[in-house]
Amino acid sequence: MTQSTQQPIALVTGASAGFGRAISERFLRDGYRVIAAARRMAPLQELQRRHGDALLPIQLDVRDAQAVAAVKQSLPEAWRAIDVLVNNAGLALGTEKAQEADFQNWQTMIDTNITGLTLMTHAFLPGMVARKRGLVINIGSVAGKYPYPGGNVYGATKAFVAQFSRNLRADLAGTGVRVTDVQPGLVGETEFSLVRYKGDQERTAAMYAGAHPLRPEDIAETVAWVASLPPHVNVNAIEVMPTSQSFTALTVTRDE
Repeated sequence: MTQSTQQPIALVTGASAGFGRAISERFLRDGYRVIAAARRMAPLQELQRRHGDALLPIQLDVRDAQAVAAVKQSLPEAWRAIDVLVNNAGLALGTEKAQEADFQNWQTMIDTNITGLTLMTHAFLPGMVARKRGLVINIGSVAGKYPYPGGNVYGATKAFVAQFSRNLRADLAGTGVRVTDVQPGLVGETEFSLVRYKGDQERTAAMYAGAHPLRPEDIAETVAWVASLPPHVNVNAIEVMPTSQSFTALTVTRDE
């Protein structure tokens, strides 16, 4: 079925699984056309088989500046007026303390969570400003606000997302373009912890056992609500935790 060019368009990174897949499917249900971008093409092609011409799969590593530029230039004309950019692609690697961490893990998190997000924003934000409408939704984390042992660089990258989102709001005043930082807490049923623990199924399962974490669909619902608001409403940031997750006391170390 040919889709009307009047339908809004969402571009979602990291769309092959987890948040990105759930967000893509929710936008499709809401009548959007979706550009689903991810490094793995097979899951995106499966999504396209299910949803047809309403979904455009794009193989993309957001860390690659040339690839991001190529995607921007190669989008079909009917798909270029992006209404919502969801910067979802991101990851955590390891929970070692800073003094024990693998620097390559740090570099990969910085390249993906910071560089990738800024490359996508830099590529697609000017078009929104020119059209005087649009919404950038950055997927941050409560880790960007609340520190925890082993969260070192991951938390720092998400703190960057929070401040970058606020600074975008300052720059975009008067343009009609909105920005929201969505900050999830503990979420299960994704590949997040499996990636973080390098495929350790037992350790991943222990993270969520009995915790009743959020699900990807909960974050997709949050994103859909933000996108559904009228153009004069901007949600600067929204923090979402499962009921089972809360705050801990500040640590005090004492002499033996």
